[in-house]
Amino acid sequence: MSDAITLPAPHVRLGSSSGQPVTRRDGHLKVTGAATYAADNHPAGMLYAVIAVSTIARGRVTSLDVEAAKAHPGVVEVITPANRPPLSLDPDEKVGLFGFRIDALQNDRVRYARQPIALVVAETLEAATEGARLLSPTYEVEPARVTFEDGEAYDPPAVGVGAPPNFAKGDIAAGHAAATHRVDTTYETPAQYHNAMEPHAMVAEWNGDHLTIDTPNQAIVMSRALFAGYFGIPPENVLLRSPFLGGGFGSKAIMNGPYILAILAARMMQRPVKMVLPRDQMFGPVGHRGATQQHLRLGMDAEGHLTALEHNAVATTSTFDDFIEPAANASHNLYASPAISTRHGGVRVDIGTPGPMRAPGEASGSAALECAIDEAALACGIDPLEFRLRNYSETDPASGKPFSAKALRECYAEGAKAFGWAGRPLSPRQMKDVQGRLVGWGMGSAMFPCPMFPATARATLRSDGTALVETAGADMGQGAWTALAQIAADGLGLDVERIEFRSGTSDLPDGGVAGGSGHTASAGTALHNAGTDAIARLAEIATADRKSPLFGAGNAGVEARDGRLYHRGDETRSESYADILARSGNASVEGNGTGARDPKDAEERAMFSHGAVFAEVKVDPDLGQVMVTRLVGAFAAGRIINPKLARSQLYGGMIWGVSFALHEEAVHDRRSGRIMNADLAGYHIPVHADIPDMQALLIHEDDPYVNVLGVKGVGEIGVTGTVGAIANAIWHATGVRVRRFPITLDKLILDPGMPA
Repeated sequence: MSDAITLPAPHVRLGSSSGQPVTRRDGHLKVTGAATYAADNHPAGMLYAVIAVSTIARGRVTSLDVEAAKAHPGVVEVITPANRPPLSLDPDEKVGLFGFRIDALQNDRVRYARQPIALVVAETLEAATEGARLLSPTYEVEPARVTFEDGEAYDPPAVGVGAPPNFAKGDIAAGHAAATHRVDTTYETPAQYHNAMEPHAMVAEWNGDHLTIDTPNQAIVMSRALFAGYFGIPPENVLLRSPFLGGGFGSKAIMNGPYILAILAARMMQRPVKMVLPRDQMFGPVGHRGATQQHLRLGMDAEGHLTALEHNAVATTSTFDDFIEPAANASHNLYASPAISTRHGGVRVDIGTPGPMRAPGEASGSAALECAIDEAALACGIDPLEFRLRNYSETDPASGKPFSAKALRECYAEGAKAFGWAGRPLSPRQMKDVQGRLVGWGMGSAMFPCPMFPATARATLRSDGTALVETAGADMGQGAWTALAQIAADGLGLDVERIEFRSGTSDLPDGGVAGGSGHTASAGTALHNAGTDAIARLAEIATADRKSPLFGAGNAGVEARDGRLYHRGDETRSESYADILARSGNASVEGNGTGARDPKDAEERAMFSHGAVFAEVKVDPDLGQVMVTRLVGAFAAGRIINPKLARSQLYGGMIWGVSFALHEEAVHDRRSGRIMNADLAGYHIPVHADIPDMQALLIHEDDPYVNVLGVKGVGEIGVTGTVGAIANAIWHATGVRVRRFPITLDKLILDPGMPA
């Protein structure tokens, strides 16, 4: 079969399935309990594994009572550094795109609290749990370092996933010197931990040198290769199954020690092994958002235009690896300033290594930036929306490139109109409700990049007029299976109900990474191209067949829609896919596609989604209790494949913004280094009563450069903008500027600026 790119593409009419609010295809399975998650798998002869974790943050394990654990009925084996078989890759080496050093019992050192120090394998979960308790570890304890003040400062070589740590454009000193108004402020954000409904889980089974694993995973084919590497087998010997994920947020795209230990135990025992991390072990070896301290200096001229924007961030990371939250990079691409400077520093503390967590960098960085922008507007005596419009960037401030598309002005206008922003008083503490609560209105700009990851897909048209489309993508609740099926349907000119969609296993074409709000663009482009490739091959058959009404039309002379090929010059000449295949004697025709952006467009254009979020809060003047009562977000994210799913994702991001602003914070005991609220009772996230009336407006935007579909991402942009909007609304209600997140009532009532 010739390569797909050598065939002229027929015309496929887009939009018959895309753009429709199709109900998610997996919804019925999930609400009825029929969806099978990783831990729902129970292979015959399965054992249970439980991780024993350290209760100190720094030191070494001096003893484990292995004999007591093994004497417990049902315990089969205890794996410690003393008997752990070798791995083919060094756990202390960084491997792969999202390479992290992991803890896989390579020695007796303890580098953070809740680090794995042993693995107990037993016939039952109860026996494994009790066996882990009976290990009764003793330690040689060293002083824990868990704060910015106690840690070791250093200059990181990179931030995030390989980004440069520093950036400068223009003369920042001259910009500050020329300013009429200045803001110099510092904001702090705490460590935040992934708390998806589904915890990390692994069911591993060996058959010779072939490995089958059931595990929630956001990067299925990439992870397959990593798992294979640790165990010295070819990637094709690993079958990774991940059909359903109960949330991921970035933590399920990276390798971690517990996974490796569970697979290792299955190989040692020659029996299947299941491991599910309990909630408290989610606070340790599986990544989190590092804490930040962010110093911003802004200069403005007499008319309120920025003359300088300086954003310096310091973030915590572990003592043994480097992942620095790229918070200051939030200031690169949003506001027009002739001089921009950003810098990042790191502080090594005794914690598990941070990692990508929903909107990594942008969430924490935009929280500080949007508050500082409001402070700048106040310094200039200008309405916060008007200040943002005066500093609107027509081209990318960092690179000078034109945007591939930018409808942020429309987001500002439509969001402000829906919210009623025009009635907002400039000064704080001017509004109260009938209950005497202080009312405040705030806003924030939202922005997120539009990455694409390498992806491939396969589409097979079948003789019954249906199609099978395949890509190893991941649906962690965002509705990918539905949106991707809609894209595939358009690429094939079929109704979405005639599409069989297969995904979630590593033996399918690589669907790329479900992260960075780039999965729909990446896997979707691959599916679209696979569909058009299949149609091109079908058209080649039809137009070469003298018995077909399409004979002689040429591939580019036909159009695909509704399961038929039409002659583009004469619509009376058409034929169904089924008839073309039946006459040719082919049971099916296959097409293949890749997801990629035009390199020239990627080089010449800056590509982002944009938005604006408006928040209303009410604050009890005596108790300091804050309630977010309204959120209106307006977002421009290119072509929307499914507005129902897009709004759901935007609501989720805005809810996370509420959580960031008011609730989430990991609290360390400075003496032991342990996280004291490592559960869902003490680690606060919003409940239903905390969530306000919300509105997500989808602003029309055509982007001809971002990819062939014009698709951007909506998964993370809802977080950005929302945090700052809420914080700014709290200031507007109370007159108190809280600069340390989350904004809790004690920070308000103890502030002398908030009189009763």
